[in-house]
Amino acid sequence: MHMLYNSPSFSVVKFDIQVAEPQLGEFLTANPELQLQRGGYEIVDKFSRKEIFIEGALAQQFQDGVEALIEQDPSEEDLDDFIESYASMGHQPVVMH
Repeated sequence: MHMLYNSPSFSVVKFDIQVAEPQLGEFLTANPELQLQRGGYEIVDKFSRKEIFIEGALAQQFQDGVEALIEQDPSEEDLDDFIESYASMGHQPVVMH
C-alpha cells in the first residue's frame, strides 16, 4: 500500500497485491502484456466521504491518465479535477472503525 496523493479534497492509495507466479504457458510467455496483474487504486473523496476501488483496465486507464497529466506539470487543481472524474463513481461510504 502506497499513498500516492493527498490533498484537502482527495486521497489516492495504490495497492499492489503479491500473488504466486503461475506456471506460464507458451501463449502467456509470448504475450506478457496479457498476464493477469493484481492491485488497484483506492480513491477517497473527502468532501462526499465516499470511496471507490478501481482495478484492471480502469486502473490502467487511471494510471495512464495520471502519467500523461504529470508530464504537463499540473497544478493541484488540475490533479483534483482529474481524480474527481473517477471519484464521482464512488458510492461506498467511508467508515471509520
